[in-house]
Amino acid sequence: MNLAKFHGVVPAMATPFTTDHRLDESRVRELVADYLDAGVHGLSVAGSQGEFFALSPEEHVRLLEVATAAVDGRVPMYAGTGAVTTRDAIRVSQAAEAMGADLALVITPYFAQPSQDELVAHYTAVAKAVRIPVMLYNNPPRTSVNVLPATLARCMAEADNIVGMKDSSGDLTQAIEYLLGAPRPALLFSGRDTIALAMMLHGAAGTISPAANVFPRLQVRLYDALRRGDLTEARRLSDVFAPLRAAWAWGSFPVVIKEAMTLVGRSAGPTRPPIGALSAARREDLAAVVARISAEERAGAAQAAR
Repeated sequence: MNLAKFHGVVPAMATPFTTDHRLDESRVRELVADYLDAGVHGLSVAGSQGEFFALSPEEHVRLLEVATAAVDGRVPMYAGTGAVTTRDAIRVSQAAEAMGADLALVITPYFAQPSQDELVAHYTAVAKAVRIPVMLYNNPPRTSVNVLPATLARCMAEADNIVGMKDSSGDLTQAIEYLLGAPRPALLFSGRDTIALAMMLHGAAGTISPAANVFPRLQVRLYDALRRGDLTEARRLSDVFAPLRAAWAWGSFPVVIKEAMTLVGRSAGPTRPPIGALSAARREDLAAVVARISAEERAGAAQAAR
C-alpha cells in the first residue's frame, strides 16, 4: 500500500453551519476551494474540530459526500468516520469508501471507554469492512480513551489496511512510541498544533491541523521550511501559532477556532448548541492574537512575492 501521498498540512476542517445551525453545503465547497488554493496537502472532514459529534447520521454522510466531491481527487481526502459503536463506524466508513474518500480516520469510541482489547476488536472490524486505508485517531482529552502504542501495533498486525495514527494526546513520548512499536512503517499525524513540528522532526508525516482552518498558508510555510531543512524558520513559525492554541481555553471546544476563522474572513458560521459564542471580552482578546498571526502571514506573502 503506497502511503506517500499522505503527508503535509491537512486542515481539520470546521463544519460550516448557517446562522440557524443547518449544514451549510455551499460554504463547505467554498472552504474546500480556499484550502486547496492555499496549497494544503490534504483535507480532513468530520473530525473533532468538524463537530462530527453534533451531526445526525444523515448529515455526517452528506458532509463527507459534499466535501469529497469538492476536493475531486486533487488532494487526499481524510474522512472522519468514527462513532460510538463499531456498527456505526463501519457504516460511515463504507459510505466514505463508496464516495471516493482516500482514508478513513476513525476516532476511538467515546463515552463507553472500551478496553485496549476492545479497541483492537473495534478497529480490526472497521478495517476489514473496507479496502481503503484506516488511520486510528487518539484524542483522550475529548474521549477519555487512550490508545496505547502496543494497541496500535496489534491493530496493524490484524489488518493490513490499518496504516497508523493521528495523535491529539499531546504526549510526544507516546507519539514516538507509535512509530517505534509498529510492525511495519506507519503513518503518524499530529493533532496538536503546538507539538506538530516536534512530531514531524521525530518522523510524523504531517499535521491534521485545527489552526490550518484559520491560517493554512502559514502552516504550509512551516511545513515547507521543515522539508528544506530550515529548522530555525520552522521553529519560529511554530512558535507564532502557540498563542492560538493557548486561546482554546477561552471558550468551549471548538468555538475558538470557528471565531478565529470569522475574524480572518474565512467564516464557518456558529458552533452548534449547547456550545455558544465567545464573550465580547474574549473575542477582543482573540482578535489581538489573530491580528498578530495575520501580520506574520502577510509579511511572508509579501516576501514571497518579491
